[in-house]
Amino acid sequence: MSEDVLINVTPMEIRVALVENGVLQEVYIERSSRKGIVGNIYQGKVVRVLPGMQAAFVDIGLERAAFIHVSEVADRDAVNASDQIGDYLREGQSLVVQVTKDPISTKGARLTTHLSIPSRYLVYMPDQSHVGVSQRIENEEERDRLKSLVSKALEDRDESSGYILRTAAERAGEEEILADINFLTRLWQSVKKRINSAKAPAVIYEDLPLHLRTMRDLVSLSTEKIRIDSRENFTKLRNFAEDFIPDLLPRIEYYPGERPIFDLYSVEDEIQRALDRKVQLKSGGYLLIEQTESMTTIDVNTGAFVGSRNLEETIYKTNLEAATAIGRQLRLRNLGGIIIIDFIDMEDEEHKRQVLRMLEKVLETDHSKTKITGVSELGLVEMTRKRTRESLGQVLCEPCRACRGSGVVKTPETVCYEVLREIMRADRAYNSQTYTVLANSAVVERFLDEESAAVAELEAFIGKTIRFQTDPVYTQDQYDVVLR
Repeated sequence: MSEDVLINVTPMEIRVALVENGVLQEVYIERSSRKGIVGNIYQGKVVRVLPGMQAAFVDIGLERAAFIHVSEVADRDAVNASDQIGDYLREGQSLVVQVTKDPISTKGARLTTHLSIPSRYLVYMPDQSHVGVSQRIENEEERDRLKSLVSKALEDRDESSGYILRTAAERAGEEEILADINFLTRLWQSVKKRINSAKAPAVIYEDLPLHLRTMRDLVSLSTEKIRIDSRENFTKLRNFAEDFIPDLLPRIEYYPGERPIFDLYSVEDEIQRALDRKVQLKSGGYLLIEQTESMTTIDVNTGAFVGSRNLEETIYKTNLEAATAIGRQLRLRNLGGIIIIDFIDMEDEEHKRQVLRMLEKVLETDHSKTKITGVSELGLVEMTRKRTRESLGQVLCEPCRACRGSGVVKTPETVCYEVLREIMRADRAYNSQTYTVLANSAVVERFLDEESAAVAELEAFIGKTIRFQTDPVYTQDQYDVVLR
């Protein structure tokens, strides 16, 4: 599998595109006005303890207080149902915390007291004492080799901290692992000094900017090219690679082309398509993706695909193609939380297993942790995907001012009837001579055409004149009745 990384840098934002086999798979956007804070460490102050929720709100200097659950304060190995948040936290207490999830929509950031600091090959955990290996490294011999490298490096050190070997550590040598351990040890000493001197709320440690996090977390030895269109940040990438990933130095390229870098591989077009509800499949079928605050639903439809053999085969092929497309869309749109997939109903049990297996296979390359619970009694596939930052739609879009995020607006007919009822209520309450209706052009046009008989009938009934005036600022379901 060929893999390219494109990095677009402007004063307003940094955008990163991960392209596999010429197809856009993931997009990351970090804007100067609101950078992501996942991984940042803060000296916080407990502002409210909620015994009923076994949680607390912590002020870390953001607009909204952040949220922490008792399980993220207590010892994870010893936590049980009898643990009370009041046993660990009290209002006004200072607390060192790390952000595990960005503020999303109306929810504040999520926190933990179990700190961790990542490097290229390792994750350092100062309050743990074991050495773990990423589950994505499946070879047992390699897992044992990496564990022994870390254990050997820690033999002469007077510390009881823990480490997790990341997926990128696969096939890494002893010198590379040791260099990472030394780097993390120095970094943690610096963080400890800031913890001792900081007053809440204060930032103790900030994670790397997006383009450098990309080098640390996304780029692998299978990446063919890393292209960046900023000469200044090209130099920073090279310096970072020289210190931590020297093997990737020859693959970092400065892109000076007149054509915008995100026009390569049609990245801009793919981003625009990723904001649509409907995803067209090559066979003629399509997906409908609905994202809400509580969950995301994905509906699979055959559309124009009629197949060539029989209905069951047509449905099976559509579902297989949909499973592949869904895996990509989850990554591209960065959809997280609870996800419900409504595949087209299949009779053949083997077909069901194959579609589920296809979905599991495409999710194996997902950088976010996913879990599929299987098929429910209603034939729905239920899954979760770890959500740490806003989805692509939440970053780039805002709720429609006309429909206020509902996706629908009242029809002109409905608004007309509301206006007529409002006039009748006003006539009973006030002694007005005339009524002027201010409304959207579509509503006024309907009053003057289809509803003209109803208007004339109401005028005769109340004995008053009703006038209409178009206001271009009004949305379709907005109106005012002016009494004169």
